[in-house]
Amino acid sequence: MANIDFEEMCQPPMDKQQTELVERKGIGHPDTICDAIMEQVSVALCKEYQASFGRVLHFNIDKGMLSAGRSAPHIGGGKVLEMMLVLFGDRATSRFEGKRIDVGDIAEQAAKVWIRRNLRFVNPDRHVLFQNQLKEGSPELRGIFNRDVPVANDTVVAAGYAPLTETEQVVLDATRYLNSAEIKEKYPETGEDVKVLAYRRNRKLLLTVSMAYVDRFITNEQYYFDRKEEIRLALQEYLTSQIKTLDSIQVMLNTLDDPGRGEQGMYLTVLGTSAEGADGGQVGRGNRVNRLIALNRPISNEAVAGKNPISHVGKIYSVLTNRIASDIYARVPGIEEVYVWLCSQIGQPIDNPMATSVQLCLKEGVDLADVKPQIEVIINNELATIYEFTLEMAEGKYQIW
Repeated sequence: MANIDFEEMCQPPMDKQQTELVERKGIGHPDTICDAIMEQVSVALCKEYQASFGRVLHFNIDKGMLSAGRSAPHIGGGKVLEMMLVLFGDRATSRFEGKRIDVGDIAEQAAKVWIRRNLRFVNPDRHVLFQNQLKEGSPELRGIFNRDVPVANDTVVAAGYAPLTETEQVVLDATRYLNSAEIKEKYPETGEDVKVLAYRRNRKLLLTVSMAYVDRFITNEQYYFDRKEEIRLALQEYLTSQIKTLDSIQVMLNTLDDPGRGEQGMYLTVLGTSAEGADGGQVGRGNRVNRLIALNRPISNEAVAGKNPISHVGKIYSVLTNRIASDIYARVPGIEEVYVWLCSQIGQPIDNPMATSVQLCLKEGVDLADVKPQIEVIINNELATIYEFTLEMAEGKYQIW
């Protein structure tokens, strides 16, 4: 049974505070590409370890990087001049009980699968180089996986919360809409590299959107700006139709653009991502595990993507705290907002956190005593089944980017 600390929060729920800032980096943003690829590699390694050795072994692929290539976008279609570079960094077990697996090849093939599925114009054989820097881990960390019960490989703190604010939901909806199959079919010139930053002041929401355009579909400068305005209006109308408590939503798109400057005044790419020539990426610099960068919320400094889902509590607790918070909010009446904290201690079983804390914004007339018993049951049940949860993570059942 976890020893849980409860605290009632004095501040108003996030939705009722004056200012809120939320960001999301879409699927084609270099940081998101890094996170998604390394998580794909994590799932592939787990599968291969289980097939070859009957268990998941030590690895952490959370030091991956994407070095931008070099391109020459041009109205009507430009060229890729230099390939992007994906670097697989950190640790992965390649030998166990006299048997060897090729972790570098597993990582590269997993990355290629993800790129082909998610980036329409990127050919991983023509546009991307791969560099394997995965080494064997230390004996002590490798030894964690020979114990009867998995233990924490680190001392870390993770935090999760519920519910999402309307601003947070709008940011998610905006990126989903712009990268939806419907939009890509109607506006094939829109690339996957989308970034949305929301600034809410009281009940007015301003969205600053950055979206790469694919040059081969742009016939001239006027066409670019006409289509850009058409897409901006479509997004604004779609989001406005979803409003619940906000008074208004204003969308601004590609605000660096400058009409009259030709290709220097338009966000053009050859492949639909700035990674081709403008911007590199790194694991952990993108979205948190709830797929948002919510600047007003508690944020763990853990880079989760690519981490080992069996023992790396930085990953396990980051996902679990959000899951627990959502469960508490959905099942326990009288709660306006809930924050859940878990702190591990290296070497201790992962089902026994060193600290468990719950912070609550309660509705008027509700006391901590009214909700504590139900919350304790939820948390203890989640910790009791944490090993089943980690196996689900190893199978890639939770999107964390």
